[in-house]
Amino acid sequence: MQVNIKHLIDDVQCYQTVRELRWPEGILCPSCQSKHIIKRGFDDTELARQRYECKDCETRFDDLTDTIFAGHHQPLNVWVLCLYFIGLNLSNEQIAQELDVNLSDVQQMTTQLRAGIVKKSPKKSCLMKLNVMKRMSLLAIKAIP
Repeated sequence: MQVNIKHLIDDVQCYQTVRELRWPEGILCPSCQSKHIIKRGFDDTELARQRYECKDCETRFDDLTDTIFAGHHQPLNVWVLCLYFIGLNLSNEQIAQELDVNLSDVQQMTTQLRAGIVKKSPKKSCLMKLNVMKRMSLLAIKAIP
């Protein structure tokens, strides 16, 4: 029996980890940095992905807005596993095979992951990026029996 490794990663835990790492002091609006945020339900396709609205500037955003995970067709658990496999020093070809994903998608993902977890954020230090990558990798390790 073959087990699809993508199904071993808990989506809820992935999103909770992203929230904790991204907003350790509480959720902030990516547009105006306000803390006056209301929850607006969950994404239709990724049910653990929380939606928000800023009460001050009325910007709508979600857990992945302005991160390298946003705007891609691969779900968050695939990104987490890709990060885990990068940590194991697997080639892009091996990662594509393990995740059953196109090689071109894996090449794009690994390039972005190596560049850092948070985009558009010059305030984030390299140490913070490494800490995020380490914690996301640990999340993947815990999920794999």
